[in-house]
Amino acid sequence: MSAACRAPQSTNRSRSRRPGGRGRATLLAAGAAAAALALSACGSGGMSGGSGNTNFVAGKDGISTAKKGDRKALPELDGETLDGEKLDIADAYKGKVLVINVWGSWCAPCRAEAPNFVKVAKEKKAKGVEFVGINTRDPERGPALAFEKAHEVPYPSVYDPTGKLMLRFPRGSLNPNAIPSTLVVDRDGKIAARTQQPLNEAKLRKMIDPVVAEK
Repeated sequence: MSAACRAPQSTNRSRSRRPGGRGRATLLAAGAAAAALALSACGSGGMSGGSGNTNFVAGKDGISTAKKGDRKALPELDGETLDGEKLDIADAYKGKVLVINVWGSWCAPCRAEAPNFVKVAKEKKAKGVEFVGINTRDPERGPALAFEKAHEVPYPSVYDPTGKLMLRFPRGSLNPNAIPSTLVVDRDGKIAARTQQPLNEAKLRKMIDPVVAEK
């Protein structure tokens, strides 16, 4: 993982006395969980969804896909957008082909791919394709809002500073465990495709178009 892709780290360090017993064990467990999440940030992505029985195909182009019968349902993803509005993703986009982009304003590959998402989102809107973002690991909203303004992002993003929404995806699904990650969800609310790399316009269309064409 390159330095440019590391998530922001807290500079606060505890100066209290060393905890003992259960307190120390709890602290260590929390630290391990945080470290695991940080290691996944802005990484190159993997071919596995966290289980040996994944039932999806990882393509050489970095795009993993699942056949209709093998797809997992999108978990409940709700929260507050960067603009302060409540949003339940599954409910708001029910019956639509949906593109979900996981990003952070601190992530250089996310900045590189943003213009491509803006262009394709506007292009695919007429075909019933919706886009939504999940902004993660931004400790404050300001940089993320500045990112959206600079790139003229036309769709909302749920604010998820601690990455808790990523933990709702079931093991063995096409779960987003790197930043950036992009998912394409079919009209039945199931995850059809995933990539864990920055996308150009051509690859983004390549993910979306087969799902749009499904009957």
